[in-house]
Amino acid sequence: FATGAKPFIPSIQNLGSESGGRFKEGIFLFRTLDDSLQIMRHAKHARKALVIGGGLLGLEAARGLLNRGLEVHVVELMPHPMAVQLDPPAGSVLRATLEGMGIRFHLGKSVAAAMGNGHVEGVTFSDGAAESCEMLVISAGIRPNVDIAKAAGLAVGRGIMVGDDLACTNDPSIYAIGECAEHRGQTYGLVAPCWEQGQILADRLTRARADAVYAGSSIWTKLKIMGVDLVVLGKKEPADEKDEVVTYADPRRGIYKKVIVREGRLTGAILLGDSITAPRLLQAFHKAEPIPENPAELLFALTSAATQTSAADAPDSLQVCNCNGVSKGKIMEHVKDGCKTLKSVCESTRAGTGCGSCKPLVQEIFEAACGGTAVEDPSIHYYVPGVPLAKPELVAKIKELRLRSVSAVFSALANGKEDVKSKIGLASLLKTIWGKDYLDERDARFINDRVHANIQKDATFSVVPRIYGGVTTPQQLRTIAEVAERYQVPMVKITGGQRIDLLGVRKEQLPAIWNDLGMPSGHAYTKAVRTVKTCVGEEFCRYGVGDSTGLGIKIEQKFQGMEAPHKIKMAASGCPRNCAESMVKDVGVVAVEGGRWEIYVGGAAGSRVRKGDVLCTVDSHDEVLKYVGRFIQYYRENGKYLERTYDFVERVGIEKVRRVLIQDSEGICARLDAEIERAAQAFEDPWKKEGSNPIHPSQFAEVLEVTV
Repeated sequence: FATGAKPFIPSIQNLGSESGGRFKEGIFLFRTLDDSLQIMRHAKHARKALVIGGGLLGLEAARGLLNRGLEVHVVELMPHPMAVQLDPPAGSVLRATLEGMGIRFHLGKSVAAAMGNGHVEGVTFSDGAAESCEMLVISAGIRPNVDIAKAAGLAVGRGIMVGDDLACTNDPSIYAIGECAEHRGQTYGLVAPCWEQGQILADRLTRARADAVYAGSSIWTKLKIMGVDLVVLGKKEPADEKDEVVTYADPRRGIYKKVIVREGRLTGAILLGDSITAPRLLQAFHKAEPIPENPAELLFALTSAATQTSAADAPDSLQVCNCNGVSKGKIMEHVKDGCKTLKSVCESTRAGTGCGSCKPLVQEIFEAACGGTAVEDPSIHYYVPGVPLAKPELVAKIKELRLRSVSAVFSALANGKEDVKSKIGLASLLKTIWGKDYLDERDARFINDRVHANIQKDATFSVVPRIYGGVTTPQQLRTIAEVAERYQVPMVKITGGQRIDLLGVRKEQLPAIWNDLGMPSGHAYTKAVRTVKTCVGEEFCRYGVGDSTGLGIKIEQKFQGMEAPHKIKMAASGCPRNCAESMVKDVGVVAVEGGRWEIYVGGAAGSRVRKGDVLCTVDSHDEVLKYVGRFIQYYRENGKYLERTYDFVERVGIEKVRRVLIQDSEGICARLDAEIERAAQAFEDPWKKEGSNPIHPSQFAEVLEVTV
């Protein structure tokens, strides 16, 4: 049995809807991915949320809703949050910390009933008080799924009762592991014990270690809320007077520390507001090593080199990755067996591939285990991870073997093994190489490219029509407004690229909205040429020395939607004042005196800021189009997948880029010009093409009907 657990739903009146549904509109459980998506979707239209449950998940849900701008209240039956893991002083400090972030608590209370007809409008508490809300999230713990076990006659307490061999206590031929199992009177709701139990049962069943026994798990938890450092190890209270307890509290600074020592070993600890000493305590806890004569030393970072600990000193049993149950010993074993790169260790052990919080520790253990024998991972040079070739070799093979589809590339160059992570990059590359002759396979596209819209975190989409050069008309604006009203678009946003974004659109609405807009796609969802931002230029601006608006429109019309290793944002400025920010775009053009234009490449103004390099200075719009196109094609052919132009220019070097594209040092300029022209001529507006004629009936369906 590995039947897991189900959410516990407290006895609350009026939860159900009048139409017979399980819950009123606005009431949610917080257990699955679907629950999370529904909560995010509803939160967009709510102002106030109430969370039932002040445990780990309840607090993480509350913080998530707070981050979305809602007023958030948490109801907890116990006198402080995380009562299962924390003692009252720690709970009090945690409460104050979270209240400082904006979360409001109702402690020592229970919800008696939900208010509202059809949708939730608030709750009443068991003491008669009431609190309004527009959404209610239930995160009140879990209960093991034991119904089948009961029906089968197995011994069931809180969970399916098992012994140290993980066999059911009244039927040794049946086993139970995970959240549904009860061992020595305890059930576990965390993933690490599940992994431990699974490993021990596998060892017993395969006879790898037929005598392996499960003696319980050493539990430690971490609250995953940004701005709160909280780690809890083992017991929160002493078992009896023999246990030694040392605490340190500074509530004003949000700090509370506590260690419990029994017979010279650490059996429990609470660290709130301090992440520095956690590794040291984790080592002492998992290794069961003797602690200093003065246990207070464990609570503070020590500067003496002799007292510092590292991952290399930790026991092999140290659980490094809680998400996937990976120990230090397992990492060391895989390094010994030949994993000499961090990536190969993570892939083979799965350490660091869950929430990712353990990656620094994984890297430290890896480096210690390698002892200087770590090597560069050759896959960092692969264009995509699933095909062991750098881009030049990959392109050469694709052309030599006439490989026109993603599946053909896998078949010929990856021993027939398909790699999901490689499909999108290969699809982009093949479309760049073959244009109209590319054989499109829809499963090789990311969802954005399958429906030609940018998916949002609530699973809705954004629609960004192309507005060439940021210049629109009253009629276009009226059309956009009418479409937004007709389809009740939740948000209409003016973007930084001088376009208008319709946000919160359902997938099934996309074709109708495209058709009603009657405007081409702005390609704001894919790795391609996006927008060309412009200033008004010499036509209106008294400082303008060039027609930046007209040139920007020409550039955008010429290269719109063209596939590339990453998105390409461009701009055209009518003078060196740079109002369109051309010098920090992937490609930018700036008018200078004498009717000339400077062309900049490799600029950035996002998480990284970089002024572009001057590629050349030219005399006409036609020359701008020629050299901009030449650079784009060179980048398309030589850029690594997901490498922005600013990284590409730095890697190749602007001097080489100039030699190749201006001086024609490699004799390829004529070919580059021809290839970019061919790509421009092959352009088709996907909204126009698929808005009225979907590729398949379910392309824009949100729910598929299945006949059984």
